[in-house]
Amino acid sequence: MDRTDMTHRMYDIKGPLVAKKFEARGFEAVYCPTVEEALKQAVSYIPETDVVSWGGSASINEIGLRPYVLEHNQVIDRDSAKTPEERVELMRKALLCDTFIMGTNAAVQDGQLINIDGNGNRVAALCYGPKQVIVIVGMNKVVPTVEIGIERAHTVASPKNIGRFPNVGTPCAKTGMCAHCTTPESICAQVVRTRVCKPQGRIKVILVGENLAFKP
Repeated sequence: MDRTDMTHRMYDIKGPLVAKKFEARGFEAVYCPTVEEALKQAVSYIPETDVVSWGGSASINEIGLRPYVLEHNQVIDRDSAKTPEERVELMRKALLCDTFIMGTNAAVQDGQLINIDGNGNRVAALCYGPKQVIVIVGMNKVVPTVEIGIERAHTVASPKNIGRFPNVGTPCAKTGMCAHCTTPESICAQVVRTRVCKPQGRIKVILVGENLAFKP
């Protein structure tokens, strides 16, 4: 792939520097210029004996990680549930898997993650439970400050993410704009800022030099 355009050149300069910022906060972090390299890096973290699960994420699909673990690992897949009750049980079991894979709503260039969630299962796994968490981060999600990251989660990620849920009546589903609603259907119930990784190295951040998932 030609990486001489200004966007990719910027990503290739900035990505390794952001990875170092994450490492300074206890994360294991690496910059991969391409989705192919990102997939190879992610797979290197996951033993074939690991039980793997995931939260809702376009990024893990775009780099091919979710299809890979479906083929090579035992998985806990909530989408395999036959009933709503079974789906909830699978989401609970996912909190005790070996490896949890996910994207992020924003990454701050000083080495922090910003995530917003409706049910809370994705951010719960990020905070505690699985032995390790692998976070796939397109460089388009890297922002200068925490405040801008939270704003991105509300105004970019959530209004686009709501499209995955048919027949939801939130303001963003109707207008495409965040109204900071408090309706029962809100997918913005939890906002989590991960500023330090504990235990050290539990969260693996893979920065990818491409635009992934919900692009601004």
